[in-house]
Amino acid sequence: MTPLLGDVGGGLLHLATFNVRRPLPHFLSLPADSWDRRRQAMMRMLAREAPAVLATQEVLPSPARDILQSLGTSYTRIGVGRGRGGRGEGCPIFFDTARLELVATRQLALSDTPELPGSRSWGNLLPRIMVVGVFRHRTTGARFAVINTHLDPFSARSRLRGADAVRDEVRRLGFPAVVTGDLNAGVDSATQRALLKDDLLTDAWATADERVTPEFGTYTGYRDPIRGGARIDVILTSPGIAVERIGIDARREDGIAPSDHLAIHAAIEVPR
Repeated sequence: MTPLLGDVGGGLLHLATFNVRRPLPHFLSLPADSWDRRRQAMMRMLAREAPAVLATQEVLPSPARDILQSLGTSYTRIGVGRGRGGRGEGCPIFFDTARLELVATRQLALSDTPELPGSRSWGNLLPRIMVVGVFRHRTTGARFAVINTHLDPFSARSRLRGADAVRDEVRRLGFPAVVTGDLNAGVDSATQRALLKDDLLTDAWATADERVTPEFGTYTGYRDPIRGGARIDVILTSPGIAVERIGIDARREDGIAPSDHLAIHAAIEVPR
């Protein structure tokens, strides 16, 4: 297979978001969900695509090491687990240091006490976070921010408050920004409308010059992808960022789905 977006060179930046699906004990997972089955499929996919920025969700320490191994020695990560002491599942951002310089980073809890790791508010049973990175494109010199998150699947209130917190961070940073993540809410949801209100952010799928795939629902549960299904995973951008092309990768690796979610890839141009 060839990379979904083809060659992404020059001043363009290849960015992807991907919920990798955390490994579960064997007795809790169906065959399609087995990490032993999916691990190599995920690694082959990431090695082929090699985005400059890979924003991930549901990542535990062992899969994080596999992701870095897949991407190569020039990659590193920001972001730790969402629990106290940085333990547990996280939303790390992996990036290619040959293409990008890290300018600043921080991680915030989506709660009333965002600086307190592991804190919870707003009805979510588990901690929720956003990971923030500010980068400089080594080719163009452009600076931009990436904010990656995974909103709560159960509490609508938590998702809305999380969306407000993400928007506050975009405004605080003042850089052109890309927001990535699993929102657990579709395009027509109150959550996505809250993120997109007042044109602070735009939906990269809607604004892209070219869509290289159909619009698939991004949560498949290992079933065949559905055209026009719920696109709960997103890439959102500041209006000044041009989205040259975008796609949702529904391909399997030798018949194996790398995750129960589909990765979204975009080639973007950040204003200098």
